[in-house]
Amino acid sequence: MGVRFEDEVWFQIVDEEVDQAGSQASVVMVYKLFGFESESLPYSLTIIDTPGYGNTRGIEHDVIISQRLIDLFRSEDGVQEVHAAGLVMKASDNRLSDRLMYVFNSVMSLFGNNMEKNIVALITHSDGRKPKNPLQALEASDVKCSRDDKNQPVYFLFNNCQHEDRTEEREHLKGAAETSERGMRQFTDFLEKTEAQQLEKTVEVLNERIRLTACIQNLQERIKLTELKQTQIREITRAMKVHEEEMNKNEKFALEVDEVYKEKEDISGGMWGLIFFKGATCCTVCEENCHYPCTMAWYAQQCEVMKDGHCTSCTNKCPVSNHVKKKWIYVTKTKKVTRTVAEMKEKYEKNQTQKVENKSLSENLEEEMKRLTAEKLQLLNESYQHVVRLEQIALKVDSLSTHVHLDFLIEKMKETGNTEKAQKLQEMKSREGEGTRAALTYMMSKLNFAGKAE
Repeated sequence: MGVRFEDEVWFQIVDEEVDQAGSQASVVMVYKLFGFESESLPYSLTIIDTPGYGNTRGIEHDVIISQRLIDLFRSEDGVQEVHAAGLVMKASDNRLSDRLMYVFNSVMSLFGNNMEKNIVALITHSDGRKPKNPLQALEASDVKCSRDDKNQPVYFLFNNCQHEDRTEEREHLKGAAETSERGMRQFTDFLEKTEAQQLEKTVEVLNERIRLTACIQNLQERIKLTELKQTQIREITRAMKVHEEEMNKNEKFALEVDEVYKEKEDISGGMWGLIFFKGATCCTVCEENCHYPCTMAWYAQQCEVMKDGHCTSCTNKCPVSNHVKKKWIYVTKTKKVTRTVAEMKEKYEKNQTQKVENKSLSENLEEEMKRLTAEKLQLLNESYQHVVRLEQIALKVDSLSTHVHLDFLIEKMKETGNTEKAQKLQEMKSREGEGTRAALTYMMSKLNFAGKAE
């Protein structure tokens, strides 16, 4: 804005007295600076700030911040391009705290791999010297960022203490101001020369990540349902062996079995401000939870898992019209029921694609077990393809949101004997750097804190 140290003026945009755990904690702030082009900048400037990331309010509030960034990137009158993403660090930082790595991880996981050259370090509280400790911390944490011709992370130095009383230590304060002026000049030169990254790929990454999460969560529920059905078949088979003689004599002989069923269960939902409606997008035909929690959409047709008029998550990829956004989810349960041999035979015959006359109940059960096993393999392969796709487009595929899904998929791939895909997923997980592990530690501590608070 053209202000110099001698002007004795200090412009402060953010009110530091506002409690960050309060009303601003989940707000994404957008500042626009313009009208100073003839003074100091050859362009206007838009700054996106994310206060409240990683505070003590829990993971749910960080999700809100990420969702608001997503909304900003996708909105027609929002932000369509970014010249730089700044990682703010103190010059005294000799390591990146778990909290800072968690914040970096959360933000970087939003961008596509075209953003790497636009991520820079903004070093505060600087004495003007090369910030060796922060640079070493960045290297150790494997943070992807822009690099200079010596392969060092690109950084800019600042020391914003100009608002302090200048009657004492004036020379020290003047030196700090010169460090900030120099850093700002170098940073704005970088912005002018740097090619802006269009956020189309970022939006693609965001939507793909949301679909991946929804797909795997849906997959886990469907696998649970499949495995419960398989357990039911094994129990019936065992019971048939025990009561074989009675069943052969009397087709009306009844067995007590655990029958699998679904029912709707209320969830805690509601509005967050005037923008978010927390609930679940569900398919009423498949009776499945397609996206939960779903926060951005007011209606099912607005949900991220919908693409080209159909759901990308539910079993039958049903049309949008078969979906609802409500404050309930489908839950899989079991109950004890008594069924005759004839009733069970009829039930399992319905599930067969090719009807064969005079099939015994045991043959129908065997066919159903084969069908369920094939279905499970198909669901696993679908989720595997989501992860592979994400690796191709994301700046940070080993983000926290992907970590849990990798564990789940690795376990299930091993169970089904697909060692090749299990190895591929294990390789993805093994690439997790110190930063991701530190961020995961912080995320787990936040979950524990939230659990104790509740």
